[in-house]
Amino acid sequence: MNPTIFHIAFPVTNIAEAKKYYVDGLGCVPGRENQHALILNLYGHQLVAHTTKEILTPQRGIYPRHFGLIFTALTDWQELLSKAENNNLQFRESAKARFVGTPLEHHTFFLEDPFYNLMEFKYYAHREAIFGNPEFTQIGDR
Repeated sequence: MNPTIFHIAFPVTNIAEAKKYYVDGLGCVPGRENQHALILNLYGHQLVAHTTKEILTPQRGIYPRHFGLIFTALTDWQELLSKAENNNLQFRESAKARFVGTPLEHHTFFLEDPFYNLMEFKYYAHREAIFGNPEFTQIGDR
């Protein structure tokens, strides 16, 4: 199979504010833009911010809805973490390690954009845990 690119669309109320957050803060590369939408490149994946007139409200917790990336190198995860901290991005959950000392061990943090969209960024200590290890039932913090 040829390489594929993930795409996700999400709501925003202001394109300029979205661009400031995602381009200046998170480091996305901007693509096409108009008054209703902004295409962003996040590590080779397509994010599309679409304006809405709906009132956006924060989720009570990180579940069930969020999106994000899994880094395959710890240094890349740490670099984005530093960028988020240096740019004073809003952390919904600070960086932490889950399931330490097990095959499921991973590092994670959650960001919340100005429109209440949640993003999780992970690095797994054991790559096979990304899709494997069905003998374990732990998923997230629930």
